[in-house]
Amino acid sequence: MASTICCFSLILFIAVVASSVSTASTASVGRKIFDVRSYGARGDGKTDNTIAFSKAWKEACAWRGNPRVYVPFGTFYLGGVTFTGPCKSRISFIIKGTLLAPKNANLIKQDTWIIFKYVDYLTVSGGGILDGQGSYSWPRNDCRRNPNCRALPMNIGFLFVRFSRISRIKSINSKMGHINFFAVQYFDITSVSIRAPGDSPNTDGIKIGESSHMRIHNVKIGTGDDCIAILSGTSNLDIDRVNCGPGHGISVGSLGRWKDEKTVQGLTVRNSIFNGTTNGVRIKTWASSPSRNLVSNFLYKNLQMINVQNPIIIDQQYCPNPPCNHKTHSQVQIQNVKFNNIWGTSMTKVAVKLQCSRNAPCKGVELADVNLLHHGYDGPAISYCENVAGWTRGKIYPPSCIR
Repeated sequence: MASTICCFSLILFIAVVASSVSTASTASVGRKIFDVRSYGARGDGKTDNTIAFSKAWKEACAWRGNPRVYVPFGTFYLGGVTFTGPCKSRISFIIKGTLLAPKNANLIKQDTWIIFKYVDYLTVSGGGILDGQGSYSWPRNDCRRNPNCRALPMNIGFLFVRFSRISRIKSINSKMGHINFFAVQYFDITSVSIRAPGDSPNTDGIKIGESSHMRIHNVKIGTGDDCIAILSGTSNLDIDRVNCGPGHGISVGSLGRWKDEKTVQGLTVRNSIFNGTTNGVRIKTWASSPSRNLVSNFLYKNLQMINVQNPIIIDQQYCPNPPCNHKTHSQVQIQNVKFNNIWGTSMTKVAVKLQCSRNAPCKGVELADVNLLHHGYDGPAISYCENVAGWTRGKIYPPSCIR
């Protein structure tokens, strides 16, 4: 009998130990919140929280399970910081409060204030605010006139990030661009708000380069430059339900300025509104381009223009800083571009401008169901074409110049 009890006790002890080991193992890989306050962060708007945020990220990134870096309500002053992977697990960065950048751009020793780098399966969300305090730096932004200027830091950047998303974040008053994507794949941007005054210089809303398989949907952008700028090497980009204005519209380019730029292809822009912008949808290439390139397979569909200066524009004589050399012609080939169901009002007489290159004429350009009105003293809206081949279908106003 004693032997039986002893044996049973031993079995029970082993079971308890096994259960404890299992529980401990489960706990070590389960969900964990890494509150930045636990690492010394203070939401008083004054304390430099760079070290505290970096420590919280480092521990969260090393956690196997479901780590969440948590920024509570409050105003957290933060210097330039880089959150680097790869991480052990899918990771979330939840911002409830406000992140406040230094007023002095020189205190940010990198080209972007907040950087996420080499991370997969990242989520940045929470409803918080990124305040770049750009108004203190905008008077120093003279890059259009000064080739030796120092580019001001952007608000937030994602570099070499895959299978990730940013949602419910508000970026305001960036010193330069707001959200930058480089070498990113399979990224989702949704329910994001971007705001800066219409006269703030070079404050692009979203910039994308060398990236693929991205989706931007249900976002509001009002800024002093392009709402969305699509640069060299971008492919398979879907833009849906964007409210753009003020700003310079949704632009591809500029392209062709530098040698060995990469193809831009597979762009869709749909179900969006442009209100009081300089441009609606624009493709821009430099006339003087050192190497050939290709822009192809674009669809612009279901777009409303409200008092837009240039609703539809292809500009292959792009030159932002006159005087310009108009004797050279772009080597960027534009082909298979569709403008379907675009309507509204143009602030200029030329509502549709397709100014393509003599060296590489546009091919396969389609205008379908376009209705753009101009109510100015200089008469009704017109179209303008140079070196473009394609076709029209449906009702077209102003009358198409494609032959």
